[in-house]
Amino acid sequence: MNIQSVKERFGIIGNVDALNRALNVAIQVAPTDISVLITGQSGTGKESMPQIIHHYSSRKHSEYIAVNCGAIPEGTIDSELFGHEKGAFTGATDSRKGYFEVADGGTIFLDEVAELPLTTQVRLLRILETGEYIRVGSSKVQKTNVRIIAATNENMQKAINKGKFREDLFYRLSTVPISLPPLKERKDDIHLLFRKFAADFAEKYRMPGIRLNEDATKTLLNYHWPGNIRQLKNITEQISVIENERMVSNETFLKYLPIEEKQQNLPMVINKEGANNDFSEREILYKLLFDMRNDITEMKRVIVDLMKNNNLSNHEKSELITRLNNQKDVNYDINNDLKQETNITISDNSFSNNQISSISEPIQDSIEIEESLSLEEREKELIKKALSKHNGRRKNAALELGISERTLYRKIKEYDITK
Repeated sequence: MNIQSVKERFGIIGNVDALNRALNVAIQVAPTDISVLITGQSGTGKESMPQIIHHYSSRKHSEYIAVNCGAIPEGTIDSELFGHEKGAFTGATDSRKGYFEVADGGTIFLDEVAELPLTTQVRLLRILETGEYIRVGSSKVQKTNVRIIAATNENMQKAINKGKFREDLFYRLSTVPISLPPLKERKDDIHLLFRKFAADFAEKYRMPGIRLNEDATKTLLNYHWPGNIRQLKNITEQISVIENERMVSNETFLKYLPIEEKQQNLPMVINKEGANNDFSEREILYKLLFDMRNDITEMKRVIVDLMKNNNLSNHEKSELITRLNNQKDVNYDINNDLKQETNITISDNSFSNNQISSISEPIQDSIEIEESLSLEEREKELIKKALSKHNGRRKNAALELGISERTLYRKIKEYDITK
């Protein structure tokens, strides 16, 4: 077999080196029973890799089960994976086989594996080490012969450091790691994917396929696609169904991009470790704001130090304060702020100890305020606001925050939020 035949069989589009390398590793590892961990941002097509591995393995005629660990409530996930006995818990009216029992001899794909509770991680580690497990409510040890392939869009090292994921389980799962590149790193593949999706939707809805003019094509290639292939496919389908014109202009194309992404003059910070932090966009905004305030505070310190040593001429004082005023990203007048805090005019050339003290105190207060504004506190405040807005309905609050309901439950418990 070769990479091209695998692409054709599983409908994979693209020729970049990172994608070909991931496919080559999947093909090489398929005949073995080694555990594989697939990493990559959400929407990069991680679900294709375990199918390829299973299809080209000796288990291809046995069961293949894909499990989304983030979609199963914490209270029932052990029962789903390992099964339960009758009467094991309220509502357990019959015994039930778990996925590991059903897939015996086959393959289990654990998507969003980082969402597994710690107690479930212990059970999973035992299966990886010995092939043994126990049903919920039972004391009988059972055996299973299952190959485990896992996937995650989280930074696993951070999850380990936070105590969210077991380090020993991570190393057992990632015997062979496969990393899928984000779409923004597949510039040569973006237009190919768009044309493939456009052709598919033209056939599906029985209409002519859409095309992009030159300017729209440039936007397509330069956009950073935070939702990766999934976002590109959704936008292509929207345009195919909604627009009457089959030749899509740049103006039309921009209408289908998220509003915040059109602000091209704003600074953009790219999270190279993945778009998997619960509040990554908010953290970026907070960091920018804090950095600006820190810059202003540092300039104030310089002024205070120079004033204390009486090393500033009138011209130098005036120039420093003018430079503060020229900080265009700050939405208040620094000159007035300094004058209010110091009660000193620019033309004044002499400073008493009382005046120097009056400068130092506000700056110290400013520093203390900034240190207390941690991202953790902001995250907690956002969760409270979302819950309040939706009258305690956690599902709606999770949608508002852009996180999974399981993640919201964990955050509420972590921050001891009562509402």
